[in-house]
Amino acid sequence: MNDQHDHGALGDAEYAEFMELAAEEGFDIEEVEGAIEAAGHGPLPVLAVVGRPNVGKSTLVNRIIGRREAVVEDHPGVTRDRVTYEAEWVGRRFKVVDTGGWEQDVFGIDASVAAQAEFAIEAADAVVFVVDATVGATDTDEAVVKLLRRAGKPVVLAANKVDGPSGEADAAMLWSLGLGEPFPISALHGRGTGDLLDEVIKALPDAPAQTFGTAVGGPRRIALIGRPNVGKSSLLNKVAGEERVVVSELAGTTRDPVDELIELGGKTWKFVDTAGIRKRVHLQEGADYYASLRTAAAVEKAEVAVVLIDTTESISVQDQRIITMAVEAGRALVIAYNKWDELDEERRYYLEREIETEMQQVSWAPRVNVSARTGRHMDKLVPAIETALAGWETRVPTGRLNAFLGELVAAHPHPIRGGKQPRILFGTQAGTKPPRFVLFASGFLEHGYRRFVERRLREEFGFEGTPIHISVRVREKRGRKK
Repeated sequence: MNDQHDHGALGDAEYAEFMELAAEEGFDIEEVEGAIEAAGHGPLPVLAVVGRPNVGKSTLVNRIIGRREAVVEDHPGVTRDRVTYEAEWVGRRFKVVDTGGWEQDVFGIDASVAAQAEFAIEAADAVVFVVDATVGATDTDEAVVKLLRRAGKPVVLAANKVDGPSGEADAAMLWSLGLGEPFPISALHGRGTGDLLDEVIKALPDAPAQTFGTAVGGPRRIALIGRPNVGKSSLLNKVAGEERVVVSELAGTTRDPVDELIELGGKTWKFVDTAGIRKRVHLQEGADYYASLRTAAAVEKAEVAVVLIDTTESISVQDQRIITMAVEAGRALVIAYNKWDELDEERRYYLEREIETEMQQVSWAPRVNVSARTGRHMDKLVPAIETALAGWETRVPTGRLNAFLGELVAAHPHPIRGGKQPRILFGTQAGTKPPRFVLFASGFLEHGYRRFVERRLREEFGFEGTPIHISVRVREKRGRKK
């Protein structure tokens, strides 16, 4: 990093003006710079933590992100909604993919570990491979090593459960894996994790290989996601105008990765592979588990997620989980309701009610009603995608944003709590893709009020089809400034 602070999306003059405003309101300048920098970053490099079950992956992830977020679930095979976390070490920020919560033995541990590793490695810029030093390298570990070799990504080897000098010899045995120096650590007690992270930082690129939108004229990347058998392959075939993906009635028949360049509405788009993991599994539990890994991989690679929903069935928890995945990853979003032509009046009536209640949290996403089978309304898909991408890249100048915030606070002050009335003093949009705002306030803003601010931002500036991130910094008491 250079010594210059990263202004996020602010130009120099705008930044200078903004900092003056912050100083007048009694904010600590460094804190303000940090807040803008944190919100203004582009995509971060990705670190995957892989290894067999029970070697301490989640414990290590908790160590790296510095808080107990990656809670390990008791049931095998429970896919948690979140798989990536943000972390920072010696001033470098990066994302961590935790595969610890996916441990399961539904269909043989080896297949499961291999699939997780495959997904995680594909999504990552560098990998930490965790081995239990007290057990030594097992056959499963050796299998993961083969995968790592094939992928050719930088790997840092963590020899976990080394609690003291006596364990160092166990760790040294792991040189035999041929992945270079094993770093003896105790994820549980934090021993040696600093040295491990120093090595990780060396291995991670400054920015991820997949930079967004910088390839001039490069095709925009779309992930077509949805529950298994919702008709993603049929839709892709319809869009592409030819049979290029195996379509079968069996749920989960899409196997090999397909990155399709497809011409639509006079433009070339890249439909990123939603089948990143070859699956040799015929158990239902297994199929769903792989589908969610795949979805996560596709979303990470895309700029806009088109979520396909089967209108002939009720909107399910799984549909919502897939949408949440796209929103939390900060991608532009379009919702396509498939099989619309197969609905009778009654189902249509209930579906509209479902959409109102179940899809309330993403009412900002453009909606298209399509039929992958007949091709109905496919022409509406491109404008919806373009709208969502435009919203995703929208930036509001600081002056205009503050005029809006001033009016908003005057017309709708925050409710009084404990005799105090917190106020939004000023704010700025520090980044786009998705739009990220930093608001500076005189006190804690309640969740409900933040939601209200987001709603009004959308009414005023559009932001159709994109999640919005709002972070709030509260001014410290003035009396403390010496």
